[in-house]
Amino acid sequence: MTFSLNGWQPAAIVFDMDGLLVDSEPVWHRAETVLIESRGYTYTPELRAKIIGLRLDAIVETYRRELHFPETDAELIDELNRYMLRFLPEMVRPQPGAHELVAWVAARGLPRAIASSSPAIVIDAVVQSQGWEDVFAVRCTADDVPAGKPAPDVYLAAAQRLGIPPERCLALEDSPTGARAAVAAGMVCCAVPDLTHSAPDAFAAITPHVASSLHDVLAALKKHE
Repeated sequence: MTFSLNGWQPAAIVFDMDGLLVDSEPVWHRAETVLIESRGYTYTPELRAKIIGLRLDAIVETYRRELHFPETDAELIDELNRYMLRFLPEMVRPQPGAHELVAWVAARGLPRAIASSSPAIVIDAVVQSQGWEDVFAVRCTADDVPAGKPAPDVYLAAAQRLGIPPERCLALEDSPTGARAAVAAGMVCCAVPDLTHSAPDAFAAITPHVASSLHDVLAALKKHE
């Protein structure tokens, strides 16, 4: 997969976080597994596929619908967040090329933001774990907008906070759900598939821009410096 911007230069870059900047999907999987299996259920691949890229309220709503959990959404969200904050320090790792791309973007003063389905406390914990506190001043959580991905709200919020029109932003995503959100916001979206849950062909009807890694994204940006 060779990614090219064909001469187009973004005025800003908006990053998804989980699965894109960091390999945190295994952390979420562990937290979700503990929550589900502590109640006597099996966390199946079919159930996991239904929640990839969604906001936490949509995730726990799926659990309640599929597994008939008696707890409230707020109780389940709080429990998942507690597991995430426990597991993140020992488990989270940057995705290949993440630090190089983030450093290049920051060195050039290119406006950038995180637009994530994760809650703010998880975004902040990940950013701190990677030493990106000063790099990502703009961190947008889908919790602060009316609808989570695949709705465009969190990407529109990121563009507004950056002061850059969405059509001048490059969005980087790892899941089809997130890519749909970015495209719906009017951004140019490059998918960098997290192969643990999404194959490259899953993006065929969403965006023509697919890269093998963040290294490829950086190479494409450098071509048109």
